[in-house]
Amino acid sequence: MSHVTDLTCLVCGKRYPPDGVAYVCPDHGNEGILSVNYDYDRIQRHISRERLARDGDPTMWRYRALLPMAPEAELPPLTVGGTPLYQTRALGASLGLRRLWVKDEGRQPTASLKDRASALAVVKAREKRAPVITTASTGNAAAALAGLCASVGQPNIIFVPASAPQAKIAQLLAFGAQVMLVEGSYDQAVELCLAAADTYGWYNRTTGFNPYMTEGKKTAAYEICEQLGWRAPQRVFVSVGDGCIIGALHKGFADLLALGWIEEIPRLMGVQAAGSNYLYTAWAQAADVLTQPPISADTVADSISAGLPRDRLKAMAAVRASEGAFIEVSDTEILAAIPELAAKAGIFAEPAAAAAHAGLVKAAARGEIGADEEIVLLSTGSGLKDVASAMQAVASRGISPQRVAPDLSAFKEMFATKARHDEETPIDRPNH
Repeated sequence: MSHVTDLTCLVCGKRYPPDGVAYVCPDHGNEGILSVNYDYDRIQRHISRERLARDGDPTMWRYRALLPMAPEAELPPLTVGGTPLYQTRALGASLGLRRLWVKDEGRQPTASLKDRASALAVVKAREKRAPVITTASTGNAAAALAGLCASVGQPNIIFVPASAPQAKIAQLLAFGAQVMLVEGSYDQAVELCLAAADTYGWYNRTTGFNPYMTEGKKTAAYEICEQLGWRAPQRVFVSVGDGCIIGALHKGFADLLALGWIEEIPRLMGVQAAGSNYLYTAWAQAADVLTQPPISADTVADSISAGLPRDRLKAMAAVRASEGAFIEVSDTEILAAIPELAAKAGIFAEPAAAAAHAGLVKAAARGEIGADEEIVLLSTGSGLKDVASAMQAVASRGISPQRVAPDLSAFKEMFATKARHDEETPIDRPNH
């Protein structure tokens, strides 16, 4: 059995046994988001930092004692989790930061952090012998679910806005998912997915509805601390759309604090696109996210475009409880962050992932971060998810390839011309 004790409604505080409700508190419809609670004393008997040091499993399942699943649960075969944490001195130096790290979730099987949640969704759905798993997504969660389902032969039906980037739609189709392109917004895709899942009895993986998706994503926080020698960073910068990832990070750090494995929870810095700034606005105005109306979202960072963030309660609580902040960045700043992160850290990020770096740049420019603070930047997805935006980003910086004839003389002439233009002295003495 798992170590889950109960589920708590974040709206009214009502508690339910683990099998007492399917997804949400019935007293509040689809808004009754639940939090999963654990028996930490019992967990301590099954997992420790010392045991983890001897565990050769590099995946998220090394933390299975801290996940809502039976010990004997069947796991999907893809390698989910264990993504690298890089110290990026060149990127840090450009911002006046001496201890900057980047965690690259683009290294996941389907190239985004959403694989963590989808892996757990597959486990939970198979526990219930669900005939179909479904989700609504702007693309990454959908690709993650489709890929994880493909690995175990699990039928799945995906609802995505028809405006989703072609690279993400291509992933879905290649993985064999049944893809429903919704002629509408992401929020409309969510509503259609919820209605269809309820009608047909499908297992619903949708973020901000299924409470266990937080539990899958929180393993990123465990890895950060373990990779830092069980030391929590002082701040974590992460992009925010629906709010599930930042809420999950807080849950993961809170788990480790409850176990006595870290001494404090990092300040969580949620970065939102100006065109999808629901949570930033609510935080800045100290508004109630239960009553604040939705906005019309429009941003190049499709993965964080949400008019009404589905996990807004967890996201706002994460920032406020950790004494963090929300930061707003423009699409121009997001696009500029793509080549900056790539050229100075070697990490190719999609717009939503690069938004976190744009927020870090803005916070550093304002003098809001100490030079010796230990900072982790969470890059949530690969730039290969949206090549069109990456090309737009480099073009806006005046970066372009050079065309040359297949002839050394032509190359030398072009290279010399470019060198004069750039007022540089390149090494142009080839060996003969």
